[in-house]
Amino acid sequence: MFLDRFHSVQDGHVVISALQASQFAKEIAGDFNPIHDPDARRFCVPGDLLFAIVLARFGLSENMTFRFRSLLGENVPLKFVETGDTIEVCDDAGKVYIEVARSGATTNDQQLIEAITRAYVAASGKNFPHTLKPLMESNGVMFNPDRPMVMYESMSLALDNLDLPSPELELHNATLEEAGKRGNVFLEYRLTANGKPVGEVTKRLVLSGLRPYSEEAMAGVIEEFYRLKARGADYFNKNNRGDQSNANSAG
Repeated sequence: MFLDRFHSVQDGHVVISALQASQFAKEIAGDFNPIHDPDARRFCVPGDLLFAIVLARFGLSENMTFRFRSLLGENVPLKFVETGDTIEVCDDAGKVYIEVARSGATTNDQQLIEAITRAYVAASGKNFPHTLKPLMESNGVMFNPDRPMVMYESMSLALDNLDLPSPELELHNATLEEAGKRGNVFLEYRLTANGKPVGEVTKRLVLSGLRPYSEEAMAGVIEEFYRLKARGADYFNKNNRGDQSNANSAG
């Protein structure tokens, strides 16, 4: 399974190291949010990785809603508790990190689940700057440029059926609502299979430290984003070369 190197199983618990989480964010999601760097002061595991592990373990249902309750740090032993149509991802102390509600038919076809996961995560990785920058600019507000935090609050999917060859996600609507220093972002996607509409995916994000939009400050944030992206690409390429070298030596 393609997720195997992004988590481990220890004593029946799922454990995600900071390095595993960071590699998933950069290599699979194209997400270079500094909060996912292993040495980040407020490091957290990407919500997309937890989403992916839930699907791999419990299958894809026609209707699913993921609510992100708490930020997850590194090396926290996680339990996945299934109760009826609800799944909770929690630690041994009972702290809940994600709550999942589901209904409708379910498939455990791992090939399909990987395809859906990759399509969703690829779309998610385009949130910044592709979607959020023009959205903030058009609304005349932006997050704190010194601490550009973009956090998941929830996501949901509604599928017409589970016959989903070559799934793809396309953003068709994005809105931003101001609530004091907080910005609530709503993203709506169309899910297609072989080019035909088969469902919808919606996401809710939270921007912190909302303030008037500054083109100069945003340019600095974007410049830093692409610097981090280039650094992440170099790291990824070096690791890939190392993996290939080891494979050649083993052969």
